[in-house]
Amino acid sequence: MHINFLKQLESIVEESDPKPSKIQKREFTVVDPWSDSTMSNLLTKISGGLKKLTGYHKSNKIYSGKVPLTSSHNALKNKDVELGGRKYHIKGSPGTGAFAKLYKASVDGNTEEIVALKVQKPAFPWEFYMYRQLDTRISDIQRPSYGYAHEVHVFADVSVLVCNFLPYGTLLDAINSHLVVGQHMDEVLCIYYTIEMLHMLETLHSVGIIHGDFKPDNMLVCYPSEEITDDTFRSETRSGQNQGLCLIDWGRGIDVNLFPAGTEFLADCGTSGFSCIEMQEERSWTYQVDTFGLCVVAHMMLHGEEMSIAKVPGTGGSYMYQPKLSFKRLCCRELLIFAYKSDAQ
Repeated sequence: MHINFLKQLESIVEESDPKPSKIQKREFTVVDPWSDSTMSNLLTKISGGLKKLTGYHKSNKIYSGKVPLTSSHNALKNKDVELGGRKYHIKGSPGTGAFAKLYKASVDGNTEEIVALKVQKPAFPWEFYMYRQLDTRISDIQRPSYGYAHEVHVFADVSVLVCNFLPYGTLLDAINSHLVVGQHMDEVLCIYYTIEMLHMLETLHSVGIIHGDFKPDNMLVCYPSEEITDDTFRSETRSGQNQGLCLIDWGRGIDVNLFPAGTEFLADCGTSGFSCIEMQEERSWTYQVDTFGLCVVAHMMLHGEEMSIAKVPGTGGSYMYQPKLSFKRLCCRELLIFAYKSDAQ
């Protein structure tokens, strides 16, 4: 099975490797996709369609529940939050992101129905819009790899996104669980997850969606319901429960279709260790923000630390970027070096 994994990874990398072509120079627009002005313009642009989306609930009033949604995690624990006629019992907090608070909650007293509540202030319905674009553009077979949002409640002061809850933790948790015992992930598992991520990005980018915050703490681990074999590894009919990873947190997502054709982006993601080369050199980018993030995640699985890169001289005065840490101890060294090489422009 190991050899089969390597062959499959090589085929995916070769398919995604851009081939040289003659491209005529053309004018293009450069935009900061995450600036307040850009987000405000986009939300205005989609406001009419947003209201028609299933699960979208908006009130011009501030949230008036018994317990403020912006209270501390401890203040909300074991409290009930009522939204849209449903009662959510807060069981705890799996974590807090840079832009929102996250809570684990049961629904209407049913301890078997668990969801994640993402509370954000000020209100921010953009992530819900991105989830609905995923519903529309991604096939049913591939859709479970990107998480689900059931509904969003938008108030004048705060928004609450109701999402699926997966109990097995994140890929970052899995990486750290190996490090605490002085180990790294098994190479075969690294390859398996890397292929999953390559499939994710191949699918996303083909429909004009950029995740924008591709890192291991935004990927939930999903345990397969059956043993993985050579035949089922890349099966196009596998169920959602068979996915290895689930990509979540779409607040930094970019819908390329909302911008004029040829638009490129100029901004830094602001996440240490995950700024792509174009960001580091203050050049415009598009899908590189995701593919660079994938390389960093794979590096973290293999080495247990974030990736440092170096410019390496090439032929004819050119140069390329490569990770500073070598792959000499890995049996798939040549394949991984091929996958990580990035020609400088």
